[in-house]
Amino acid sequence: MLKSARKKEKDPEGRMPLAEHLRELRNRLAKAVLAIVVVTVVAAFYYKNIIEFFTNPILDAVGCQSTLSELAQQRSGTCARIVLNGLLTPFTLALKVSLMAGVIFASPIWLYQLWAFIVPGLHRHEKKYALAFVGTGVPLFLGGAFFAYKTLPTMATVLLGFSPADLDNQLPLDDLLDLIVRMVLVFGLSFELPLLLVMLNLTGVLTGRRMLGWWRGMIMGITVFAAVATPSTDPLTMLALAGPIWVLYFMATAFSLLNDRRKRRREAEGPDDDEASELDLTPEDIGEVETVSASRALPGQASPDRVNGYDDVT
Repeated sequence: MLKSARKKEKDPEGRMPLAEHLRELRNRLAKAVLAIVVVTVVAAFYYKNIIEFFTNPILDAVGCQSTLSELAQQRSGTCARIVLNGLLTPFTLALKVSLMAGVIFASPIWLYQLWAFIVPGLHRHEKKYALAFVGTGVPLFLGGAFFAYKTLPTMATVLLGFSPADLDNQLPLDDLLDLIVRMVLVFGLSFELPLLLVMLNLTGVLTGRRMLGWWRGMIMGITVFAAVATPSTDPLTMLALAGPIWVLYFMATAFSLLNDRRKRRREAEGPDDDEASELDLTPEDIGEVETVSASRALPGQASPDRVNGYDDVT
């Protein structure tokens, strides 16, 4: 009971000294790192299954199902084999895959720790926007990652199509996984663009009418970005990235236009009964100053009939 009496009550506005902030940051980081380590250890037992999950679609599309002698007799088609180079490569690859899986699968925990550290310093409306951003951003990122996973076989087929005939392609597994991770990150982060535009509109930085006026430039910019971000040169993979972003952009524009209309309607109705109206602090000219004669009762304005504050009575 003595310990609870000594315990300081939390500030309702989330304010705390610098030492408390550093201690809170240390505790949040420790919990996040511990979660990543635990999930990484568990994923280490299934790292082969994780590798097969990413590589099987590519092998199904361009894998060599025949021996080298059979391929030499066929003299047609282009295939690839996934290989490992070096004695230590399998061990380092297992560590890399396990750590990657640990960061991804432990993301709900370390994202919550990050949210719990930031949320005390936010206002009520900022908390609402931040929570909506996190709740919408994760599905959008997963949607982009899903599109990347589905376009990998097509991308591999197109890229290997540039190989000379009758040659066997060898794909180092570590390089292939690095390419897959980059593709997943590019597709996932690109799907966050409409969400960023919506958040700028909600905070009053960007209007829906301006976003609608950018539609030609945005379509061109998204197309160029998709062409640069995808390693393959086929239009199918490029459209697989650009098409969903076009749709999300116009959805964000429609939402922003409706939100702007709602803001104008609310401003026309005026503030609610429990809401303070905005103050107009613009300075105005007060006009000509009217002179006022000093009162006789004021100090320093003694009457000629008074001497030293007393009536001159004779």
